[in-house]
Amino acid sequence: MTQGGELQRGWLMLITALPSKPDYLRVKLRRRVQRLGAVGLKGAVYVLPENPDALESFHWLRREILADGGEATVCLAQLMDGMSDADLVALFNHDRDAEYRAFVTACQEFETGWPPVGAGDDAARAALIAERARLRRRLEEILGRDYFTAAHREDAMQAIERIEVLDIAAPKVAHSSDASSAYRGRTWATRAGVKVDRIASAWLILRRIDPAARFIFVSQGDAVPEGSVQFDMFDGEFTHDGNRCTFEVLLDRFAIAEPALAALGQMVHDIDLHDDAFGRPETAGLASMINGIVSRITSDDERLIEGARLLDVLEKGVEATSKK
Repeated sequence: MTQGGELQRGWLMLITALPSKPDYLRVKLRRRVQRLGAVGLKGAVYVLPENPDALESFHWLRREILADGGEATVCLAQLMDGMSDADLVALFNHDRDAEYRAFVTACQEFETGWPPVGAGDDAARAALIAERARLRRRLEEILGRDYFTAAHREDAMQAIERIEVLDIAAPKVAHSSDASSAYRGRTWATRAGVKVDRIASAWLILRRIDPAARFIFVSQGDAVPEGSVQFDMFDGEFTHDGNRCTFEVLLDRFAIAEPALAALGQMVHDIDLHDDAFGRPETAGLASMINGIVSRITSDDERLIEGARLLDVLEKGVEATSKK
């Protein structure tokens, strides 16, 4: 079907009905859809462009709404009359541009408050460096919900670049060597049917965070065992953050700064988020091999074993290449 001579887009719609009380349920829902970057229509219908990640996000949100005593339906739709695809895209871009403008203002205020080289004590400078990291994560979150490349995206990118180069020689924020101590010998829970990000994240957990980790796989609708550490799950402790995949989030949260693992993170990012942000030449090969594992192995435990063998080899290959 066409609309104005162009192929119609597919839209995912979440149709909701919440109990009148308690009031916080509406606030909770509003925050959830804002985090996803969904557009609200008529107060109870929320829209995202059709893609697998958006569908999964709406499924998780529907599950929360049902648990809170509400009703929710997820459907795939096309606009036929009235609002056009272009109108809906404009609504998405309007919301993202508002976020980008606010972000640029925050960066300008940060830049104004940055002390001259040599000024200020180490504690104050460390606090500024931490704030800069928060701004970076804030932009990553906005980029993750900028589905149609809003007009002020480039302004935001330039703003973060200006503050990234401030006083490069400033002391780095120290990370505790015991940062992962609370996550050793734990049970780690993730969604059943593991694919690239969950396979790679489990490998990273075993190799760098929790060598004694035990993994469990939770099917949709099942409860997550109490006391387990959730990763790559909706609202889990370690999951997608803005436009970063779970593997990247784990590297950041546990302060793992190894070039080979950063390179692997870029490959996993491009495969999982389908955005070709890094374009590494090894990515297509990794995607093909992971897809092969997934297509021929149904057991999640066995997928992790096969994936670990692959990633062990790939890590060594990346390390060897970087030394040449």
